[in-house]
Amino acid sequence: MTTQFRASSSSPAPTNSWSYDVFLSFRGVDTRDTFTDHLNKSLVRKGVRTFIDDELRRGENISAALIKAIEESKISVIVFSENYASSKWCLEELVKILQCKASRNQIVYPIFYKVDPSDIRKQTGSFGKALAKHERRFKDEKDECEFKDKMVKLQRWRKALREAGNLSGQHLSDRYESEFIHEIVEEISTKVLKLTPLHVANNPVGIDSRLQDIFELLDVGQSNVQTLGIWGIGGIGKTTIAKAVYNSIAHKFDGSCFLADVRKESLIQGGLVQLQNIIFSKILGGNPSNNVINRHEGIGVLKQRLSKKKILLILDDVDHLDQLRELAGRSEWFGSGSRVIITTRDKHCLTAHEVDHIYEVKILNKEDALELFNCNAFKDESQRKDFVELANDVILYAKGIPLVLEVLGSCLRGTSMDQWQDAVEYYKRCPDQKIQETLKRSYESLEKSMKDVFLHIACFFKGYPKSQVIDILRGCDLNPYGIEMLTERALISIVEGDKVWMHDILEDMGKEIVCQESPMPGERSRLWLIEDVYDVFEKNRGTSKVKGIMIPDKYFPKRIRLTDKSFKGMKNLQILIVRKTITDGGSVDYLSNELRVLDWSCCPLLSFPSEFDPQKLVIFNMPASRTFFQGDQLKIMRHLKSLNLACCKSLTRIPDLSGLTNLVQMDLRYCANLVEVHSSVGRLGKLVSFHLGFCSRLMMFQTTINLTSLVNLNLSDCPLEFFPEIESQMKSLKSLSLSRTRIKQLPSSVGYLTSLENLKLDGCYNLTNLPWSIFYNLQHLQFVDLQKCYELVTFPTESESLPPRLYSTNWASVRVNLSNCRKLQEISAFPREIDCLIVRGCVSLERISKLTKILEGKESKMLCCIDLSYCERLCHNLVYNVAKMKTKMPLSSSSSSSLDSLGELAAEAQQILKEVEADQELKALLSLFLSCRESEFQVVFPASAPVPNWFTCRMDLKPKQFINGYKFCIEIPRYFKWENKGLALCAQTWKDKKFFFQHLKVYVNDVCIYYYKKEGDYFLRCALTELDGGHVWVYYIPFITLIKSLDAYESGYMCCIKFESIAGINSCGVHVLMPEDDEEVSMQVVVHQCKEICYYSNPEFWEDDSDDQESEDTEGLDDEEEEDWEDCDDRDLEDDEDHGTNET
Repeated sequence: MTTQFRASSSSPAPTNSWSYDVFLSFRGVDTRDTFTDHLNKSLVRKGVRTFIDDELRRGENISAALIKAIEESKISVIVFSENYASSKWCLEELVKILQCKASRNQIVYPIFYKVDPSDIRKQTGSFGKALAKHERRFKDEKDECEFKDKMVKLQRWRKALREAGNLSGQHLSDRYESEFIHEIVEEISTKVLKLTPLHVANNPVGIDSRLQDIFELLDVGQSNVQTLGIWGIGGIGKTTIAKAVYNSIAHKFDGSCFLADVRKESLIQGGLVQLQNIIFSKILGGNPSNNVINRHEGIGVLKQRLSKKKILLILDDVDHLDQLRELAGRSEWFGSGSRVIITTRDKHCLTAHEVDHIYEVKILNKEDALELFNCNAFKDESQRKDFVELANDVILYAKGIPLVLEVLGSCLRGTSMDQWQDAVEYYKRCPDQKIQETLKRSYESLEKSMKDVFLHIACFFKGYPKSQVIDILRGCDLNPYGIEMLTERALISIVEGDKVWMHDILEDMGKEIVCQESPMPGERSRLWLIEDVYDVFEKNRGTSKVKGIMIPDKYFPKRIRLTDKSFKGMKNLQILIVRKTITDGGSVDYLSNELRVLDWSCCPLLSFPSEFDPQKLVIFNMPASRTFFQGDQLKIMRHLKSLNLACCKSLTRIPDLSGLTNLVQMDLRYCANLVEVHSSVGRLGKLVSFHLGFCSRLMMFQTTINLTSLVNLNLSDCPLEFFPEIESQMKSLKSLSLSRTRIKQLPSSVGYLTSLENLKLDGCYNLTNLPWSIFYNLQHLQFVDLQKCYELVTFPTESESLPPRLYSTNWASVRVNLSNCRKLQEISAFPREIDCLIVRGCVSLERISKLTKILEGKESKMLCCIDLSYCERLCHNLVYNVAKMKTKMPLSSSSSSSLDSLGELAAEAQQILKEVEADQELKALLSLFLSCRESEFQVVFPASAPVPNWFTCRMDLKPKQFINGYKFCIEIPRYFKWENKGLALCAQTWKDKKFFFQHLKVYVNDVCIYYYKKEGDYFLRCALTELDGGHVWVYYIPFITLIKSLDAYESGYMCCIKFESIAGINSCGVHVLMPEDDEEVSMQVVVHQCKEICYYSNPEFWEDDSDDQESEDTEGLDDEEEEDWEDCDDRDLEDDEDHGTNET
């Protein structure tokens, strides 16, 4: 009979060292001198360490020594015989054994010796009689407490017998005892005791969380066959994790095998056959060398012999798909519930084998890395104190790779502080050989071309965009698929969307491989150390072996000089990247025609060698240089992808570029003397990014353009008076910047830019005409920046012909910035999808069209932000319109879905009027709008009055009275209904002082709900800048969005609001807004104000918060050229496009 050994818990097995292999539980009078004695002797002859109690036992409680023996045994063998249940001692042993099975994953092996297992389960026959006898004796107990205890014990015995009777075990019926004992001994010795725990690690740090993740993927309880791949870089801990998994779950399978070093063993002649035989031996038993003689036979035997068995097979360090095909070909090879685990550095092996799950082993976090390093570097805690800073330096270098941490920790163990410092610096320059050998295995398995890709990235292109690296590799006649292969082997990674990255240790390894090519730098394939470059240039030692040079922008005491012979011997030079200013006589006689990358900032050369042929160049970046190609040399660069001539003051014209059919990026910004761009530039079909900004003499760009692939076009700060006609649809263009140009109007063909998202016309002082008709097809438009367009009077112009399509719901949400348009008098129309409208500083603005419909929620349903600051005329005109709406809008939630921000903002804007002095009217209007709201909003508007008196709780502040903040607390009853109710916050700035609202923070129960940046749960939708004179800020939050932040108590809820960084605020306050018919509830809402941040008036609700740290200092914004967008930073083409913009 086949026995399955199972544990009742899915938790990992303990890794304790067992004192005994087998604990024998038996009834002495039945089997001591017969069956149990023979079984014990047979186990001992097999080398099994058994525990057998030879003493005749009396009483009910088993001894402490016996309990310890059970706990320290790997397997408990229970010999159920006829009189087993008559012994209280045996029954107590059984209870303890089953407890260890549950808590310690102990294996329980039941033997039914001349008894029926059903008698044990059902407690009939001799077992039923024995239990009944125990029960009668217990009932004779006169002490009530003793009686209850014994009856509880009886129930434990019954439960234990039922559980044990259901376990799978060996049943002696009509056969010889000797044969029965032999079968049991073989079962235990060959299947169970071979599960000797593998050594995991001396210091298994960070294992538990990884095991938990893997257990969830394996889901051992399911009956299907599953394959899991454990993938990661060398030294990351794949094998360690796999061994820990094996120790934890191997006992749950009929057979198990951990096959170590598959890569290494398969290289030996006949290695795969030997590995197949090891699987047979471990799982089926027998001699590992006698099963199969060739791998084809082995595949057949594996499929035949294992297909009915639930097995655990772990293949460690696999590096080739053939290994998987011949050791674990298909799931049909294995029985139901089997699990196959594969560790590898090559992700492709896993995907090609179609494993069910791939677990990527991540680097250790900082805490685990420090713990692992400390365990290897120090004997005890006392030694660590003086080395904290040095230890952190090692942690930073190791980047969470366990192998590096263990090796360096062991090497530094017992050294002095001075020795430690020297050793760390040494290892940074010359990585440890063991680390290098481990990591280098992945490199050595690569094909030659893939090795070149790896070394190129390690020496030159770490941190470059993936797309650019692919272009360079293709230009160097290397397969770009190498990027994917290196990623699958965990040698590189792609981060931040498109950046090629490599672990510092791997980078060092790659550079060390190059250094080992030759002791002479000029004989190596790649140069990146400035000392080596200096040596090669100074002594003209470059050879044909040099493929790439990078001169880093790094301090070097000597001046690097070029001579006419500097590049003479480097006939195969493909990559030249110069980041440091170097000097020479003005020319070189030779440059390799094999160059693919010429990236040289501030190049001092006056001209290129006459025989230099640049047609293989992929990247030609020479910003701030004096050197240019003459005649048709640029035209022949048909492979060129990137052209950067920014800041080249000598550049006056861009010649014919019609031959640059593959050009993707062109940067000509800050070319101060550029006056002409050839018309061929307007037809470069693959150009994606074109930056011509700040070319201060470029008055004419193109007459027409047809750049079908262009995504970003920047012409800002050029004195252009006309924008070219667009010949046909340019569906790719997303960003067009014409900031601070002299254009007066845009051509109607701008409508061909159907994918345009960002249109920047800020600072176009001459712009007078901007009809909506040009936006007819721009349904993806998100930003229109028109600030400081001083001549714009009406926006949009020609509003009477506004196309109906502009109100289509297919539009994206649009944000319009018209701030500081001093002559703007009217906003005559805008799309219903407008999201944010900024008219800050429009001193002549008198009217916003359809204001009444906006307030009724019939227009601009998406509008959630408006800035009306410094719009005095507009705000005067708002009074009448807002007042009329008071009688039209019902106070109910029925209109909540249609009401949006502008209504509330308009109502709040009434506060700025000197004519309105009665708080009651403002209160009524504010309550009217807010009671219908279900989402937060905010508004800032000019006001000389302080926070309105009707705010439930307010505080007037004196200058410099508070450095950090102020707190209010609100008690809310338990039966409070959250719908249609909200919290209004208010702050007013000093009339004669500037205040930066970016500084203000508001917390609810220590959760930041308002902050200028995105650290909190909510953030400002339109950027608020510094405000001159008195302004009022009102912020509304529905309670329904704050429920999670509120502290619940038996009597209700507590909401503590803290204003932080309030220097410059004149007054602040809070108010609970709710419909008037909730007046009874309103009386139960109590608002407290706290006179100091560190003082709280009700200790039942609030703990002392005196240790609150002051908020971090935030730099303010300058006055000039302020941008009023929050989200524009990550949408701009380049950091310096927002000329004159200051960021917080």
